Amino acid sequence: MTPEVVMELGQQTLLMVALLAGPLLIAALAVGLLIGIFQAATQIQEMTLSFIPKLAALAIALVIGGPWMLRSIVEFTTELFQQIPTLVG
Repeated sequence: MTPEVVMELGQQTLLMVALLAGPLLIAALAVGLLIGIFQAATQIQEMTLSFIPKLAALAIALVIGGPWMLRSIVEFTTELFQQIPTLVG
């Protein structure tokens, strides 16, 4: 296994992690920003106010994007397992 192959696998893995975490992080960021603007406008400084909407947004994002995420990670893992003989030998 050459260093180039290891770097390529690492790059593919990091890209997959970013693709899978991206939608969830963007949903949490958007809801957090909206709640922050609401709190600034109304001067309500309750720390727990943003927790439930973020949790709901993450649940909705998982329901919508979950099948795609699962399919992507299964395809990536299957492809990686199929490459094991060529990587080791």
